[in-house]
Amino acid sequence: MTMGEVTVTSTSSAAPPATGSPDPLGTAGLPGIPSQPGRGPAPGVPQPPRRTAFAEGVDRLRAAATTEPGRLRIIGALLAVCVVAFGAVTAWQMTDRSSAADDVLHNSQPLSSAAADIYSSLADANTAASSGFLAGGDETSTSRERYLRDIRNAAGKLSAAATNSEPDSESATTIASLNKLLSEYTGYIERARANNRLGFPVGGSYLRLANDTMQKQMLPQAEKLYARENQRLSSDYADATSYPWAAIGLGVTVTGALVWAQRRNYRRTNRVLNHGLVAATAATTVVLLWLVAGQSFARSGLNDSYDHGIRSLNVLHDARIASLKARGNENLTLVARGAETVEVNGEVVDAYDHDFEGEMSTLGKGLAQAERLADDQAGRKPVASAVGGMEEWKSRHEEAQAAYELGDFQQALARVIGDKSDKPTGECFDSVDTALRTAIVHEQAEFQRAAGDGRDAMTGLPLGAAALAVLGAAGAVLGIGRRLSEYR
Repeated sequence: MTMGEVTVTSTSSAAPPATGSPDPLGTAGLPGIPSQPGRGPAPGVPQPPRRTAFAEGVDRLRAAATTEPGRLRIIGALLAVCVVAFGAVTAWQMTDRSSAADDVLHNSQPLSSAAADIYSSLADANTAASSGFLAGGDETSTSRERYLRDIRNAAGKLSAAATNSEPDSESATTIASLNKLLSEYTGYIERARANNRLGFPVGGSYLRLANDTMQKQMLPQAEKLYARENQRLSSDYADATSYPWAAIGLGVTVTGALVWAQRRNYRRTNRVLNHGLVAATAATTVVLLWLVAGQSFARSGLNDSYDHGIRSLNVLHDARIASLKARGNENLTLVARGAETVEVNGEVVDAYDHDFEGEMSTLGKGLAQAERLADDQAGRKPVASAVGGMEEWKSRHEEAQAAYELGDFQQALARVIGDKSDKPTGECFDSVDTALRTAIVHEQAEFQRAAGDGRDAMTGLPLGAAALAVLGAAGAVLGIGRRLSEYR
């Protein structure tokens, strides 16, 4: 051995394993023993299951929960998430209710009122047309203008309703059908008017055809449209007035969790207050109280708008429709001159006069209900006026009908469409119609006031709840962070 050289001799006589040869000890793949390059696990040796990221996260969370700082971090995160969730659910539910209340005020109720106006305009146009027909060549410009105004109003309301209805909906189909029938109806009326002015009896046939189109097709469809819009209004009311139980329940739970966290903090530190947790509790409590109070006030206002607005409006609209139909039947009694009859209790009576009696009965019941629903003098006064007009109308109609049954057609005609000196029933009808329109305007204003108050009670609640929830979450995090700083 040469000076400076070092010779290292292996203590093992075995040669190193060649690449690709099997592991003689069977250690490949065992825990704690690294695999050699190019070698796989030995056959028949069980392998440990692979750990998922979720399982490892659970293990880390479980390990963190064994220490107080770890538990505090978990509590802080959960409190922050719960407070934010409470604010989000509150904002979501109150946004839905605020939107429903706005629909009640600006969408569904105006559409319901428009549907009632369509019905009233059509019925009034039919009444004006029959009055003009009875006048013959002496048809007044007032009667003609009233008919044309009603037709224009009905067409305009139908156009507005078509714009606001959903395509391919039942309402859209009904509106399209009414538009088509309106053209047919006006055509029949013009034929009746032209033949009547020339003295041709066929004019009466055209008028009865127009009346049948109105009574059997147009008014039933208009009534369906009115009922459908009322149903939509009721649905919006239900959405707007329902309590947000999910938000209220979550708010109570979060408030309880914050109180529990403060109690836990007090028991471990003997410190009465944690400023961050107190701020989070205060913010959550404010949102919860605001939520309950705001929804309660909104519910009260909307219920008031329904009880003293919508219910009265529905009754008044029905009463006005009954008066319009009664007036039309009264006119057609003289137009038909007994050509249309119906059997009642084994007795043959004039069909139009029978319908007149039925509509007057409906009018009387409606006015009695409207008087009960009116809650102030401004609402009761026009209804009382309508009742007086109705009673006078009945009295004058009996006189006109008596003259008609005695064969004095001209006297009966004068008692129905004559001037004031004849004390015509038309004067009473106009009095009733004017009083009902006045009552409807009053109740419409009452509805808008109460519904507006209900909607305004929810103003700012969704945005305020979200903002306070963020502040509450920040307070919870800062409060827990204050405790964590004591362990550093």
